[in-house]
Order: sequence, then structure tokens, then C-alpha cells
Amino acid sequence: MLKQLADGFVAMKSALVELGRWNETLVMTYAEFGRRPRENQSRGTDHGTVAPHFVMGGRVRGGLYGVPPTLARLDGNGNLPVGVDFRQLYATVLGPWWGLDASAVLQQRFEPLPLLRV
Repeated sequence: MLKQLADGFVAMKSALVELGRWNETLVMTYAEFGRRPRENQSRGTDHGTVAPHFVMGGRVRGGLYGVPPTLARLDGNGNLPVGVDFRQLYATVLGPWWGLDASAVLQQRFEPLPLLRV
């Protein structure tokens, strides 16, 4: 499954580079729920509070933003601590990418992440 996802991203990037649109493209993944790190009785994982998000595009600075997951720091429900507030991702797209007033849209100020080259 992950290989198929990766292959799809590679194909999308290749097509956008060929069209000269890669530097104008921003792709962000988001899910409204994460997963708990511990396996449950049915050999899966339960819904949790933390999930990885991916941001891709020609103006994206690569790297890990937030904190690496620490399995020793699970909360009382078995969830990882949140390393990046998802609203920071939204503030990054709304403000630096689209040029909108992110605070007005989100009704609160969230610091954009330094993941875009402007």
C-alpha cells in the first residue's frame, strides 16, 4: 500500500515537473483522526489523536516539523503527544501560500510552519 502511494506521488511530481507546474503546486495530506501506536486485539490500531501529514511541492523545504514520536510518552488513553497543531498547517497554506489572513479564517492566530520557500 505504501509503495503504491509513493509511486503515485512520484508520477504526480514527474508530470507536474514536465508541465512546468511543480513550483506552483502544493499538496498537503490531512486526516481528521490519527492512530494509536499500540496494536489492538484484532492486530490493527485504534483511532488516536496523532497522525503524520505530508506536504509536497517545488517550494517545500523538506524535513520533519514538530517532534519525533516518542512511544515512552503516551497519554492515559495510549495516544502520542501532539507535535504540530493541525491549524499551523492550515495557517501555513492560508497565509504564506494563498496570501489570505489566516487569523481571520481560523479565528485565532496560529504560527505558520517554516516549510515553504517564498
